[in-house]
Amino acid sequence: MTASDITPAPVVSVKPVTLAAPGRGEDLQVRISAPATGSDLPIILFSHGHGSSLNGYGPLTDYWAAHGFVVIQPTHLDSRTVGLAQDDPRTPRLWRYRVEDLKRILDHLDLLEAAVPGLPGRLDRGRVAAAGHSFGGQSAANLLGLRVLDPVGGEEEDLSDPRVKAGVLIATAGKGGADLTPYAAEHLPWMNVNFAHMTTPALVIAGDKDDLPLTVRGPEWTMDPYTLSPGAKSLLTLFGAEHSLGGIAGYEVRETTDENPERVALVQRATWAYLRHALGIEDASWTAVRETLSQTADPLGRIDSH
Repeated sequence: MTASDITPAPVVSVKPVTLAAPGRGEDLQVRISAPATGSDLPIILFSHGHGSSLNGYGPLTDYWAAHGFVVIQPTHLDSRTVGLAQDDPRTPRLWRYRVEDLKRILDHLDLLEAAVPGLPGRLDRGRVAAAGHSFGGQSAANLLGLRVLDPVGGEEEDLSDPRVKAGVLIATAGKGGADLTPYAAEHLPWMNVNFAHMTTPALVIAGDKDDLPLTVRGPEWTMDPYTLSPGAKSLLTLFGAEHSLGGIAGYEVRETTDENPERVALVQRATWAYLRHALGIEDASWTAVRETLSQTADPLGRIDSH
């Protein structure tokens, strides 16, 4: 079964749903999108990139919801819609608040499920994935076993969550230390990370032209979550892709410098197929994506696995 074999379902989307978040300073605003039909629906927690919100990433989240997933998107504290001041005392722990947001969602699935008309009783809570783009990729990776050297406490803490069975890490940061630019080392200290415990299965997506100003290494830095982590991992390298991978962050996002609808379509299909494979739903779609890329004369990318 491939994506083309499934007729997209109408999607029901509810926003904002508010979760009380004592100690956070702001209640957590969440968007839930779900197919209007179907049962035993797997769940994707999606963590946005820095500055975005629950309204972002429609090309991915709409696609996933129309093809059988319930997609839950929080607005993190670094969102432009929150407007946190740079000198806000929460700023050094933004990375940690993000992880807590995702865990809070998992802790309150009953409330979120009840907020969507027709959704109660249709979730498959045994099939939960975490996905994210850029800073959101690091947030999702924490649930998979990535450890951050906390710039406040000075230690690494295991924030992995056994409820999360698979991940998709899109254009996500690599290791810190000497690989960071002086600016990133000074202003983004939570980028000192350890991949050695990130054992949960994941698909890492990297653009080979994603030359971020945070690292001295170039685009290969975003492949570290694949190369430096143990366990079952796959890497989709997108040829010619920059940080927005053709336009995944929105349908009309001005900062997309490498607009490419075909590339976005590949990310849609590949992430959907991988998660169906990694969550034990079916393998044929993931096999089809891999075979298509390997057998195409001028492919949009390459998939590696270990």
